Amino acid sequence: MSIFERLPLPITGLFLGLAASGNLVQSYGENYRSIFGLLAFMVFIAIVMKVTLRGDIVKKELENPVVASVYPTFTMGMMLLATYMKPVLPGLAPYFWGLAVALHGVLIIRFSLRFLKDYNIKKVFPSWYIVYVGIVVGSVTSPAFGMQALGRLLFWFGLATYFALLPVVLKRIFVVREIPEPAMPTLVIMCAPASLLLAGYMNAFPVKSMAMMILLLVLSQLTYAYVLTKLPKLLGLKFYPSYSAFTFPMVITAISIKSTAGYLATLGITSPILVTLVKVQEFLAVALVLYVLARYLIYLIPAAAKTEAA
Repeated sequence: MSIFERLPLPITGLFLGLAASGNLVQSYGENYRSIFGLLAFMVFIAIVMKVTLRGDIVKKELENPVVASVYPTFTMGMMLLATYMKPVLPGLAPYFWGLAVALHGVLIIRFSLRFLKDYNIKKVFPSWYIVYVGIVVGSVTSPAFGMQALGRLLFWFGLATYFALLPVVLKRIFVVREIPEPAMPTLVIMCAPASLLLAGYMNAFPVKSMAMMILLLVLSQLTYAYVLTKLPKLLGLKFYPSYSAFTFPMVITAISIKSTAGYLATLGITSPILVTLVKVQEFLAVALVLYVLARYLIYLIPAAAKTEAA
């Protein structure tokens, strides 16, 4: 089995998590951001190689509702990668960003036609948020390309789909249940949409509503608290490609509370509790991203060694 056959498509979630981590740690030094950006770029190239060389395998994997709903993390990661490209390739970066946003829109349509047409609640997972609310990464990154107006439109789309999906996802988790073990790590995604919406709101809206900010912050932290209660058990599971779900949700939650705390500080509103929460969530997010990266390497290195030996 070649390395590209063994490379699981949900590694796109790790790609996104690495790219987002660079933005999270940027305040500690540009070098730290660059390291995460380089790691994200390496995973991006591996994914592109798989899609290009083994499209037959990719097509088969996308028949799985969990994999299909996680795959848009690829275009989300591309939006973030465009911000890394901007200083180096300022002429190309905006087009790369625009392509990523457009491709995410295509994935929304493709997923909707495939899984909403023959709706079955047992095929619903928290990863459905990735498909619809995930495009709000465009809101987060829009200021880098002077596209805040589009960013605000994407935010409202994400907000509407978040509240539309919320009762469905809650019913799936707490009433229907029966989530297969390989998909259990997707429970961590529960804290991602509100956090992503908060981060998108903070970036794309020059004039902010305190009510909207507090609503999203409360939703973000409540779902984060729920995820923390599940995390010890989920980390005890054997490795599945869905481990990628441990990365971006934790990172974007840390980013959103960090940006909110920073904005409140400019208004003269500070809180030791908020500062502590930021530091704890930053540490946990980075630790989990590095842990998942290590688990993926342990999973993939034997395949790479066998391919080289052959």
